Amino acid sequence: MASQTHMQAPVCLIENTEGQLKVNQEALKILSAVTQPVVVVAIVGLYHTGKSYLMNKLAGEKEGFSLGSTAQAHTKGIWMWCVPHPKKPNQTLVLLDTEGLGDVEKGDNQNDSQIFTLAILLSSTFVYNSMGAINQQAMDQLHYVTGLTDRIRAKSAPNTSEVQNSADFVSFFPDFVWTLRDFSLLLEKDGGSISPDIYLENSLKLKQGTDEKLKNYNLPRLCIREFFPKRKCFIFDRPTHGKQLAQLETLHNVKQDSEFVEQVAEFCSYIFSYSRTKTLPGGIQVNGPYLESLVQTYVTAISSGDLPCMEKTVQALAQTENSAAMRTALEHYDQQMGQKVQLPTDTLQELLDLHRACEREAIQIFINHSFKDVDQECQKQLAAQLEKRRDDFCEQNMEASSNHCLALLQDIFSPLEAEVNQGTYSKPGGYRLLIQKVQNLKKKYQEEPRKGIQAEEVLQEYLQSKEDVSLVILWADKTLKEKEKKFEVERVKAESEEAAAKMQEERQKRNQEMREQKEKSHQEHINQLTKTKAKERAQLLKEQMETLDVKLQEQAKLLREGFSNESRQLQNEIQNLRAGMENSGDICVMP
Repeated sequence: MASQTHMQAPVCLIENTEGQLKVNQEALKILSAVTQPVVVVAIVGLYHTGKSYLMNKLAGEKEGFSLGSTAQAHTKGIWMWCVPHPKKPNQTLVLLDTEGLGDVEKGDNQNDSQIFTLAILLSSTFVYNSMGAINQQAMDQLHYVTGLTDRIRAKSAPNTSEVQNSADFVSFFPDFVWTLRDFSLLLEKDGGSISPDIYLENSLKLKQGTDEKLKNYNLPRLCIREFFPKRKCFIFDRPTHGKQLAQLETLHNVKQDSEFVEQVAEFCSYIFSYSRTKTLPGGIQVNGPYLESLVQTYVTAISSGDLPCMEKTVQALAQTENSAAMRTALEHYDQQMGQKVQLPTDTLQELLDLHRACEREAIQIFINHSFKDVDQECQKQLAAQLEKRRDDFCEQNMEASSNHCLALLQDIFSPLEAEVNQGTYSKPGGYRLLIQKVQNLKKKYQEEPRKGIQAEEVLQEYLQSKEDVSLVILWADKTLKEKEKKFEVERVKAESEEAAAKMQEERQKRNQEMREQKEKSHQEHINQLTKTKAKERAQLLKEQMETLDVKLQEQAKLLREGFSNESRQLQNEIQNLRAGMENSGDICVMP
């Protein structure tokens, strides 16, 4: 999808029929055409809290996502709208509007949890929309966040009972935005005004105590703090009054509360400016086809009762994309060699130089489009395929040279063969005439351009095939003495041996050129692999440093608030992170 392409209306991405999730294939086709990196904004919340209205505003439209104005929930499943990004022309904004949570007609908390989980996994910015202030009721309604580690796996650990750390999730969880609708409180504390962000942070403070009630109070707050280190809060006044709420999408801004209009504009500006590109662990930017793959993988896992696993998902995506990258690289090599190579080449080195240039381009294409190539399997396959193609070109080059030279010899020597058959040289003095004629024709043959690497070998084989005829003419020539004839035989033999030695030397030279080319190709793969591994290791360390910094800040905050037990628990995660940073990313190369 080019940046100027604009979906006229949203489509259902994930259908939810009687609690069963199903991917809409038409929506996947749309995603498959979005070649740009995507910024994915998903909104979740109770039904009839104004989620769809905000998403329509982000799309720059009054209508689009369905707004419910009756007691029945409108949006079912997850709906998608791909629009050009208003501030980032090289990216596409993907808006996901989700089915309202807590629909009494549905009566299925498990299904709500699945919708909530998918919104977390698919988005780069997760908007939680609720009504009024952040109180215990609001926190209770956000109970889905407390079970995320039970519904998502970060790593494909063989021991499924292994405790998962929040640090494992931070690298791929979205930023968290809490939108508070119909907010009527004054944002004040200790006699001074506070920002919505400070209000949110104050609402996430923990309470001291060990009884079950306090644990339940602290748990959702602790989960939000640990899973979503980047948090933002927006408050919205009531947009209008009375029955006009049912026509909110058709009301002009002048008929809406001015504070509300300004607050919506501020929210949209923040999303457009600060929402990140959807990124997977390893710094992998997600585009439309990647998002398409993620949707299918997650929905399949959830529908089958499995836990979506980020590590497995990335590995599966990498395998698919790396295979595609290998095919693209080989297609480029075939295309370039087909355009640049004219067989036969004068020398083997000429062909090998062309191969090396096209091989280098193919490897670079693979490197640019591949990621997380476990054990370098795809790159090894690419190297083997390029080597096979090189060898095939060498064989084709020899065959083309042989065929061309045979045709050339036939054209040059056929008149002489006809004269021999007619007995032109079967007479006294005929042998010397034959030898002179052969020398002249050899010179003519050797002066012909672009005969290829088989030129001398084909010539010698041809001349050897005619030696018996030459000897017959030699021994029949009565002008030559016996001694001269024997001398001539030895001369021809010596010439033949000299030519054979020269051809053997040429073969050895070609073999040496092939060995050098193989070594250069191998070294090219190693150099590119070393660079890739270094880049991946640097990205991993960057992510680990960012996560460590977040955890250290959270630990310091817990200590300030007097929660030493929670701080000690977090210390274990911090130690594991540091250990991972020390052991991560040893660079290995292809054998």
